[in-house]
Amino acid sequence: MTSAQVVKVSQLGGPEVIQLHQENLNHPKAGEVQLRQTAIGFNFIDIYQRSGIYPLELPTGLGHEAAGIIESIGSGVTDFQIGDRVVYINAGIGAYATYRNVSADKLIKLPDSINDETAAAIFFKAITAQYLVKKTYSVKSGDIVLIHAAAGGVGQLLASWTKSIGARVIGTVGSVSKIEAAKLAGCDAVIDYSQPDWVERVIDATHGKKANVVYDSVAKNTFMGSLDCAAPFGMVVLYGAASGPAPSIAPEILNKKGCLYLTRPSVFPHNATPELLRANAKDVISAIGDGSIRIQIGARYSLTDVVAAHKFVQNRKLIGAMVFTP
Repeated sequence: MTSAQVVKVSQLGGPEVIQLHQENLNHPKAGEVQLRQTAIGFNFIDIYQRSGIYPLELPTGLGHEAAGIIESIGSGVTDFQIGDRVVYINAGIGAYATYRNVSADKLIKLPDSINDETAAAIFFKAITAQYLVKKTYSVKSGDIVLIHAAAGGVGQLLASWTKSIGARVIGTVGSVSKIEAAKLAGCDAVIDYSQPDWVERVIDATHGKKANVVYDSVAKNTFMGSLDCAAPFGMVVLYGAASGPAPSIAPEILNKKGCLYLTRPSVFPHNATPELLRANAKDVISAIGDGSIRIQIGARYSLTDVVAAHKFVQNRKLIGAMVFTP
């Protein structure tokens, strides 16, 4: 058995409900490997699940991605060896841990060019950006793209990726302190959506043409404005709810605002099989390698400081990505 530190949540609520436990981890079962996790990623879904916005069956772990080194292998695993460096997403909630048994079907082998911290910081977000840019709406050169929370983890990746394709990229942020990070990520113009005239300023930045696609992960505070920022026949992609759930609307509103398309996608169906995951991961690794996507790691915390880390994020201080070190 291996002794592991594991984050557990036995009730939903604020950061204070997070607890760190010591547990014994059995040898991996058939089809699994045991990882010594070297870097653990943070994603906003962790907060949504911990707080109850996305309810979970309790007790539960937290976290969906980590990088690590394979230390033991269960029977039937042939694609990986002890000592391989790997990253995973969507292996079941519980990535906040020092050691973990993971199905080999969920693993992506890391090239030497990507270090563990970068992999843990970027992979879930990059897989998200990949389906948003390539599948939900296939961004083309010359498109106008509006990205909310453009200084955040996924936002920075969306900005750099769509810019590399040749789009004109308009970003929004929740405070003036985040404007520079969004510009560095690739935004041609950045608007503070906490200001009452942010929609008019976005339209000014597009020279009145509005956006072919709006990527909205903020929801409650931005959604109705997102509809006003989309060009006729444009698409509004609602893929998160950082400020709370988006308000319900009557379908007729989409007609009145320009025959708009509205979708609410999720990362998990896009990576539901090992074949899908590895094909998408290949695209992500290529984009990291050629510089199409890049991200700022804005905070690093020890796993023992996980409560403080969640408070830091909820106080809207995070710019870019955050990683935990076991």
